Amino acid sequence: MTAKPDHLFDRVAEWGALVAFASRPTQTAQLGIVSGRRRMGKTYLLRALAERVGGFYFGATTATAGESLRQFGAALAEFTGAEVPIVFDSWDHAVTYLFGLAARERADKPLLLVIDEFSYLVKAVPELPSLVQREIDRYQVEPSGARLLVCGSAMSVMGGLLASNAPLRGRAQIEMVVRPFGYRDAAAFWGVDTDPALAMRLHAVLGGTPAYRRQFLADDVPLSLNDFDQWLSRTVLSPLSPLFREARYLLAEEAEIRDTALYHSVLAAVAQGNNTRGGIAGYIGRKAVDISHPLAVLEDCHLLTRERDVFRAGKSVYRMTEPLINFYEAVMRPSWARLESGQAQQVWARSKERFAAQVAGPHFEAICREFMLGDGIEMLGPDAGFGEIGCGIVTDSTARKQIQIDVAVVQPGGGGHKSAVSMIGEAKWGVTMGLNHLDRLVRARELLAGSGVDASNCRLACFSGVGFSDALRERADRDSNVLLLGLAQLYGHHAIGNRG
Repeated sequence: MTAKPDHLFDRVAEWGALVAFASRPTQTAQLGIVSGRRRMGKTYLLRALAERVGGFYFGATTATAGESLRQFGAALAEFTGAEVPIVFDSWDHAVTYLFGLAARERADKPLLLVIDEFSYLVKAVPELPSLVQREIDRYQVEPSGARLLVCGSAMSVMGGLLASNAPLRGRAQIEMVVRPFGYRDAAAFWGVDTDPALAMRLHAVLGGTPAYRRQFLADDVPLSLNDFDQWLSRTVLSPLSPLFREARYLLAEEAEIRDTALYHSVLAAVAQGNNTRGGIAGYIGRKAVDISHPLAVLEDCHLLTRERDVFRAGKSVYRMTEPLINFYEAVMRPSWARLESGQAQQVWARSKERFAAQVAGPHFEAICREFMLGDGIEMLGPDAGFGEIGCGIVTDSTARKQIQIDVAVVQPGGGGHKSAVSMIGEAKWGVTMGLNHLDRLVRARELLAGSGVDASNCRLACFSGVGFSDALRERADRDSNVLLLGLAQLYGHHAIGNRG
């Protein structure tokens, strides 16, 4: 196993999969697709891999087809040790030459070939995927050690490479999406894992994007929770910081997005809490049918995700997946002129309540669901491990109201078994939770049982970013079906109260 470089934080699973691909002993050409939004460290990862295994790496730029071809030839000349530049008359010739490096006499020795920012090349050379497909197919018959990895950040373009009618459909042996660090790994990366309150706020603003710490902020990290306000004012909210306009750039860089004003309005609607299709349409003054395309594009770009209601078939809500964009839409965009004039501290002082309600609160709920996808599920016993984790609404017809369930673990019915719920939970970021929150969950469990769902083993969970009342703690000590989880537990400790 080729050792992962010490400077490469985490990415253990990704590194192992890529090394296995690069060293696969078969004598046929292999193709891998690596994608992920910008700033995730894809280039960092692939450069390190190419260096470790002695492979070829080419990073494309935004350029014409002709200029890119010259750059490609120069990179190949450097790799092969050619004394004179390699000049290609077409991309057809270049792709043929690239695969030829690993053919015939070298077919028994895997050779890694990396083309980074492949989406740039596809924009300039639309026929490039077809040329790659031809060589991949050719070297399924003829011997070859080629291990080609193509990588890109335009998620819609990269996803389209393997679409149903795309030339490369069915040709890839590995398809990897390099995602942001999870909230725990992000805390360790930023060096704030011993301070969960700070780690959660930091993650609510910047998420798990690795490049923001070192490349954008030159390791400017908040020293403590007391330093968070000053840190935010001198970094994300400062017009002198590269992070100040980053949210705008993330949207503008997506190839499928043309009318950025419309897409910003859709994202602003979600940031304001309008997370249904009808709510978004009403917020921006359009008909629901008119926003189908923008919603689909934002999903393809991995900027929005649609979460289905686990209790109501056919219902779903939208949630932003990029915390920085959510922070921008909720806090920065409404006060953009003041921020540009250097009033970061004043804007932030007036935005803290909005941050808690529209940014930190929804983000905390998402983190609680992420926790249940990981270590948290173990608290519920072995049967819950196969359940679906999500959120939903339980309707109380008698009281004519709806009960929002922020975290739920549900086993779908089938095979003669009715659906069951293992846990329902409520998450509150800035509120000390009390018996009233637990009573609401008790009522929701009763309603679920009354609707035919098996709730006999349903546990009730209260997630809080602040804490719990003494009365609620006493109740949890007496009742093994009640779980209290605070920030310390989400970041790796045990649940408070009786765990059963």
